[in-house]
This record gives sequence, C-alpha cells and structure tokens, in this order.
Amino acid sequence: MNIPMILPRRNFIKIASLTALLSSKDVWAKYPDHPIHLIVPLAVGGNGDNMARLTQPLMASQLGQPIVIENRGGAGGSLGTEIASHAQADGYTLLWGSNGSLVNSPLMQKVPRYNPLKDFQSIGLMSMVPMVLVLRKGLPINNLKEFIAYGASNGGAGLSIGTSGVGGSNHIPLELFKKATNAKILHVPYRGGGSALPDLLGGNVDGLFTEVSTVLDMHKTGQARIIGIASSQRSPLIPEVETFIDFGLNNFTAFTFNGLWATSPAPADCINQLQSALAYALKNPQLIANVTKHGGLIAPVELQTPLGAQKFLEKEINTTILAMKIANIEPE
Repeated sequence: MNIPMILPRRNFIKIASLTALLSSKDVWAKYPDHPIHLIVPLAVGGNGDNMARLTQPLMASQLGQPIVIENRGGAGGSLGTEIASHAQADGYTLLWGSNGSLVNSPLMQKVPRYNPLKDFQSIGLMSMVPMVLVLRKGLPINNLKEFIAYGASNGGAGLSIGTSGVGGSNHIPLELFKKATNAKILHVPYRGGGSALPDLLGGNVDGLFTEVSTVLDMHKTGQARIIGIASSQRSPLIPEVETFIDFGLNNFTAFTFNGLWATSPAPADCINQLQSALAYALKNPQLIANVTKHGGLIAPVELQTPLGAQKFLEKEINTTILAMKIANIEPE
C-alpha cells in the first residue's frame, strides 16, 4: 500500500520560496540583459568625453547591450562621480574615470564626498593624454620663456589661464608650473575642458592648460598656439613645441588618464565581461588611429586590467598628495 508523504508546513513554504527564487529572471539572467548606464562626469566635447564616445560603441557591440552615456560635469568631475558612487553595485552603472574625478577632486575636498579606492572597482584604463599650455591667437608669445617674461612685464594679475575646474586634472599641474617658475597666472576654472574652448577662440581667456587632443587642430590651423607640452619627449605631431623639461623643469610631466570603473562591490563576472569588452575595443585599429592622431596613447595592456588600473590609481593618488604639498595647495 502506498502511503502519501505529507510535508510539514514550514518545509513546504521553504520549497515554494526556493522554487520562486530559482525561476526568477534575476537569478538566471546573463549579464548584461539590459542597457548599461555610463556616467561621464565631464562636459561634452572635452578630451574625456571624446574618449568615452570612441570606446562606447565598440564595447556595446561586444556586450550585446547599449551603453547609454550621461554627461554630469561640474565640480572638477566630482558631481557625476558622487552620483555614480551611490548607484546600485550591479555592473549596470559605470563611471568614466579620470584624474579630476578620481584623484584631484577627492584630495581637494576637506570632507570628500566619496572614496575612489573603496567606492569604485577598477575595470581598466583606456588612454593617457599629455597636457599642453595653449594661448589665444594674437598674443606675442612663442615659447615658455616668453610666456613668463610677458606676464612679468604686463603687471596686474598676469595672464588668464583656464582649466577644467578647481581640483580638476589640469589645475594642480598648472599650480606646480606657477610655483616652479613664479609665472604670473590668473587661474580661471571652467565647468569641464570643452566649455573653455569658446572663450579661448573668442579671446576671453588668454590660454588654457588642457589635453593636447582638445586643442591640437586649433594649433595646426593657427586658431591658437601651443607653447609647451608636459610629456617626457616632444610629440611627433607637433615637434616644434618644446616640452616643459626642455624649458628646464626636470621631470615635469602631466597627463590625463581615462578608464572605466564600476560602483563597488560589483559582481566579479560583470567586471570580467566589462574588462574583456574594453580590451576588445582598445584593439580596434580605427579607435587606435583616432586616439593617436590627437596626441593620445592607448593605455599599456597591463593597465587595461582591474588590478593594473587599481595599482595605477593608488600611485596617482600618492603622487598628487606630494604635488599638493609642494604647490602649497590645501583642501577646501
């Protein structure tokens, strides 16, 4: 005789709950199963934004889902970065990180709004671009020596030089240059590098300290003049422009980096797939050509990984802390 098995009520509830959980979409969904949100904490048109938009479609094609860019510029990149730090850590909200947002801005704040090493998880670096000092058309200045002499001879606050914002990736190197040379410079912070370009062309600001990729075409067409590049060697794209090292500032280099971070702690599988998609994008010949023709460099392969990018970021933070002490820059 078959005796029916009767389950205790509590066991029945457990089994029913487990069945519902295992049949849910969230458990069985393969990442990514819906669009990914990429926060770019920079103004449209600047170097960082351009690099993000070069990488976005290639990664999306590899992941099989759209990557939707949202520009949230302001406060040296900290505005959009703070928003990303509070997002759900599921791999669907990413941050396009750079010096300004992940290094300079947190260090410039007495009470940082986020911790770049704890609130974000590295995916990989994308590019590195040296900075330049570029001047508006019409100024009788051809090199760094003439720049310093001109500022000293014209009195007042000095030449007005714009950056992407207080605490941004361009600000601290400009202050280091100012301290090292006693150059008379009036710092003009903008809401992102791209937003400063109209004022440079319109003559409303004397110059910018910005990425070479942002102003290379202006230099070549005579709309503006690059007088110094903060790289270890002269650029083959503008060999006539001296480096700050050529001028006499030993080891003076400055560059911006761009890369991908996710809100921490994102699932390991998501990070792996995102890193794989980034590596795929960075092998694309057209992307490489676009970055190179504007004076940038694709990040070394070892920095295109989560571990490599994490160690790189830690080093940049420590280096910037020392630079701020040298330049007597205090958090505000």
